[in-house]
Amino acid sequence: MKIAIGSDHRGYLAKEKLKALLSELGYDVEDFGTDSPKSFDYPDVAAPVAKAVADNRVERAILLCGTGLGVSISANKICGVRAALCHDELTAQMSRQHNDANVLCLPADLIGEALMRRIVEVWLETAFEGGRHARRVMKIMEIEKQNLCRGNGGERPNPAGDPPGSDSKK
Repeated sequence: MKIAIGSDHRGYLAKEKLKALLSELGYDVEDFGTDSPKSFDYPDVAAPVAKAVADNRVERAILLCGTGLGVSISANKICGVRAALCHDELTAQMSRQHNDANVLCLPADLIGEALMRRIVEVWLETAFEGGRHARRVMKIMEIEKQNLCRGNGGERPNPAGDPPGSDSKK
């Protein structure tokens, strides 16, 4: 199985350790960066990693940042991606069994190396159960199709032209 991996600067050291683990376990790993602990914006790695999954260039992917939130939010903007932020083995298992998650997002600052290794191993070894869960995943994909994948890159109109998070009530 080919797996993409990427991180921002906060996840860099953990990413390097996980690359070694993945190779040791026999996976083909494609590293999308970053290549140092110097400041690096998480959307700049999450988008290309998620696109590699969506385009079937890799089967699954792992993304890391300090909390895992930024890479999760960013990756889930790409049609066809089901990125799951996991903090323990159970959430990793459920993300695969019930949600067919194809991108694992990890919080490099919040969990230790041993737990991170176990999460990755569980996530990679767990199969999607299908059945009633397949129906639910299809509904997620339909929501995505109706709202994100309309040829506008998932962008929502911003009539005020204000940057995200700014107060447009002047």
